[in-house]
Amino acid sequence: MNMQNDESLGKIAMRKFLRDKAACAGCIFIILLFLSAVCAPLLANGKPLLTNMTGEWTSPALRDFFAPDCQEALVERLFNFLLPALLFSAVYLFFTRKWQNKLRSILFWGVLVIIALPFLFSKSVMDKTSYRELALQQKCTAIFAPIPYGPYETSSQIYEKPSLQHWFGTDQVGRDVFARMIYGGRVSLAVGFLATGISLFIGTLIGLFSGYKGGRVDLTIQRLVEIVICFPTFLLLLILMALMLDHGSRQSILLVIAVLGFTSWPGLCRLVRGEVLKQRQMAYIQSCESIGLPTWRILFFHLLPNAAGPIFVSCAFDVAGAILAENSLSFLGFGVQDPSASWGELLREAFADPLTYWNLMLWPGLAIFFTVTSFNFVADGIRKAIDTKNH
Repeated sequence: MNMQNDESLGKIAMRKFLRDKAACAGCIFIILLFLSAVCAPLLANGKPLLTNMTGEWTSPALRDFFAPDCQEALVERLFNFLLPALLFSAVYLFFTRKWQNKLRSILFWGVLVIIALPFLFSKSVMDKTSYRELALQQKCTAIFAPIPYGPYETSSQIYEKPSLQHWFGTDQVGRDVFARMIYGGRVSLAVGFLATGISLFIGTLIGLFSGYKGGRVDLTIQRLVEIVICFPTFLLLLILMALMLDHGSRQSILLVIAVLGFTSWPGLCRLVRGEVLKQRQMAYIQSCESIGLPTWRILFFHLLPNAAGPIFVSCAFDVAGAILAENSLSFLGFGVQDPSASWGELLREAFADPLTYWNLMLWPGLAIFFTVTSFNFVADGIRKAIDTKNH
């Protein structure tokens, strides 16, 4: 198949995807959720973005941006890094379209490394200053985010209902629910994409090798996969989380990502194996073998691209499943822990009396529902778009 045919099939698939209104709506919601997660420090922050309290213009939020003082600092730094990285990428694509490819690559990666340095080497500093009160007392200019509250900032205003001051109300220790919803989106997206990335790597690698080798190798690997599949997935997650916590592991988002990633690969493995078994009998694979191409090149340069379509569909569904699993674990107390923001943890706070604390149940419940549904819509749209029977 030549490049022109590849491009035409890609354009046909894109047109089919764009004609699917549900898939497009889901894609828009996911993009908005991702942008809100990346821009979280600009949307909800208890520290002023810009102020002249000391007689000169400073940004107390800037140090916290590079070195957040929180339990899940690694995830916070990752999302904070994405904000300048995406802004630079947009400018780079606009102004360097006519540059030489080598020069463009050097500039792109060089600037990204420079942007990453402050996030790698800045040290967090505990700052409990109440900048809002200082701004009122000193009557100085201070520019705050639209939500002038941080996700970990407590107050005496506990269990407040939604108001102009707190759009989604407050929780049991007076933290702003809207701020925690925005930062909870970071947790859900981090778990969804990183856990799926681990699952994708393991499942694709084992599936490719098993399907291509066949025989006793395939038989042995598939029996091991079936053993893992026999365990109820969520029960297996609970058991592994409990065991790791009993052995001194710190309960954090990284632990949740690792457990989800290393337990969700068997389904993808069997899917990739099935696609490889179908492709390995075709003439182009036999031609590759006849000219003596190494196995790794056949697997990754010939078989994998032709099996990529179903993998994309499976990954979109897996991201939704990982997000739902993380929030379920957090709701049960085995996932992300307070004070880290998580939609599942907010739901847990409302469990004592859902009708009284309806704002702690409604907003995270809607967020989980729309996020999981959006990923499922996108996955279904990809499946329809790559279906060659309808081209």
